[in-house]
Amino acid sequence: MPFAISLHQIEQFRKNTQTIEHAVRQRAITKNGIAATSFNQKTINQNPDVFSVDLDTGKVANQKQSGRCWMFAALNTMRHDIKDTFHLSEDFQLSQSYTYFWDKFEKANYFYENVLATATEALNSRKVSFLMTTPQQDGGQWDMMVAIIQKYGVVPQSVYPESYESSSSRTFNTTFNTKLRHDAVILRNLIAQEASTDEITQIRQTMLSEVYNMLSLTFGEPPVAFDFTYRDQNKNYHVEHNLTPKAYYEQFIGWQLDDYISIINAPTADKPFNATYTVDMLGNVVGGREVKHLNVDIDLMKSLAIKQLQAHQSVWFGVDMGPQVDRGSGVMANNMFATDDLLQVNTMMTKAQRLDYGESLMTHAMVLTGVDLDDSGKPLRWKVENSWGEKVGQKGYFIMSDDWMSEYAYQVVVNKSFLSDKLRNIYDTAEPTQLAPWDPMGALA
Repeated sequence: MPFAISLHQIEQFRKNTQTIEHAVRQRAITKNGIAATSFNQKTINQNPDVFSVDLDTGKVANQKQSGRCWMFAALNTMRHDIKDTFHLSEDFQLSQSYTYFWDKFEKANYFYENVLATATEALNSRKVSFLMTTPQQDGGQWDMMVAIIQKYGVVPQSVYPESYESSSSRTFNTTFNTKLRHDAVILRNLIAQEASTDEITQIRQTMLSEVYNMLSLTFGEPPVAFDFTYRDQNKNYHVEHNLTPKAYYEQFIGWQLDDYISIINAPTADKPFNATYTVDMLGNVVGGREVKHLNVDIDLMKSLAIKQLQAHQSVWFGVDMGPQVDRGSGVMANNMFATDDLLQVNTMMTKAQRLDYGESLMTHAMVLTGVDLDDSGKPLRWKVENSWGEKVGQKGYFIMSDDWMSEYAYQVVVNKSFLSDKLRNIYDTAEPTQLAPWDPMGALA
């Protein structure tokens, strides 16, 4: 039965607000806003910038006006190792623009692949609508970064620096998505006309050539080979001649990327723990590494991150960076803003409920560089390297309470050597369950 709001009800609601307490709250909120009025200084006091495990990772990077946090976080974890091994300066960075170029190029081809795979479905089908809503974007997943590095390698930022659009990507993304939707019209029409495979391949090749040209004009031509010159922290000069990007990766980083895997915490009924999951239509490199997650309970996810930190290696991780985060102090903690108390409502939901009802999902990737453990080894708070530059937080670093991590952290990337034999075998051998393209675990950081 429909429930219409009556004027009588509104009058009763109005009477309920005629109190001194309501008037005081109203004056504070209308003058200062919800965030400032609900700000909880005690929460900051409870999260000091002190950690029992604290890696020296140097200056933070700045992704500026782009959505490349996942890329910055991945390259930062690798940069930390390079800095320590080769004694590079605090300012050294790997080129985020280089991996960005190839990610855009591969995402175009991946989009074409999905367009052709769904070309016989109606335009208003959920899959086609999902594809056309955002043909590509800046965001990504750890496995997508691995796919790019395994195919194209990496280079220092000095070799392939930032461009205007890589640092402020909105205009390019709008233009690029228009191009991809235009191409989708052509590809779907070719399937409808029963064009030959050779004809489709030739037209797709032309489309990719146009994409490469767009990227080259916008970001610059990516290097094929280069000389790497640097001075170490002792001012000693070094030079390596004629390195390819893949050779540079092997010589200066050398991680076995297949050993670094995605561990998630998604406590929803449709995703049992200790099982693997992949996401339909999610990826970037056709034929490259697929996105695959091992879902575990939150305490296990934390313990794996701690083990890697104690092994002196930072940890890529993904969170929902919206709730209860104060950029000024760099504190991420539950009850950072006591909005329920202020507004006299109850908005409490479980982590599973937030995922199921669209309230939360992974939106940002950063790097764990420290943790403070109590006498029993339980984490109290975590040190986080962000990629928003030095003007936010503690010179770019954030402090994350352990309770906040439980509620809003969804993913860490660890070396699978830290897993038990049972879980490692599940990851390596079990067929992953395929999730829908719009599942929250397919969110791009």
